[in-house]
Amino acid sequence: MPNWKKTHRLISGNYPPIGIFDDLTEDSEELRVGFILEAMTNDRHLLLQSRINLIPDNEIAIGSTASIVMAAFLHADEKGGRFSSGKLGAWYGSLEIETALAETCYHSDRRLSLSEDAFPSRIRMRELIANVDQQLIDIRNRQTDFPELYQLDPDRYQGSQEWADEFRWPKTAEKPSENGIVYNSIRKKNGFNICIFWPTRINLPINQGDHYEYNWDKFGKSRILKLTNMDV
Repeated sequence: MPNWKKTHRLISGNYPPIGIFDDLTEDSEELRVGFILEAMTNDRHLLLQSRINLIPDNEIAIGSTASIVMAAFLHADEKGGRFSSGKLGAWYGSLEIETALAETCYHSDRRLSLSEDAFPSRIRMRELIANVDQQLIDIRNRQTDFPELYQLDPDRYQGSQEWADEFRWPKTAEKPSENGIVYNSIRKKNGFNICIFWPTRINLPINQGDHYEYNWDKFGKSRILKLTNMDV
């Protein structure tokens, strides 16, 4: 079985490294209630509740750093990602840290560009290192076979989202859900990404990696700094 021993995910440095439910219980139903109660303090309460209801009990991550994993599924962008629609998030990561940096910097730049007063700007990011020992749908180096899955424009992800939904939520009970997808990055040449469909397919604990700072000057030109000697 493939073992993606070191995959990289970057999240905002504002998020805490330890979740409030990580060490409280090992009961999936109690965790489900806890996530729902937490969602009640969020403006997106109804969306978060609908998302937690889409995750079966046996797919709720339990244990150290589980909250970090669950957040990727519950607090994802409402527009969705390349292979996940807005109804439920997914765990996106990269096989190389350089690819993770390129991917997140692109999307941060795109988001900031929508605001007239975004630049200059600065964002701190935290690296998460995860092990995934699951068989994934492998579409690497098959861009000509699946051009609709490799759209450059995030506003045109509907085709790839619908394609992935067929594997994530099969229409027949006899066909099990797939674990996720491994695919080429279009933001970093020779880079590869993964999209994991369910929380339990990611081995715990998630390890904390390095910290980075994305800086944009007043013209919107970006550079990435690796931070050292940080108190976390």
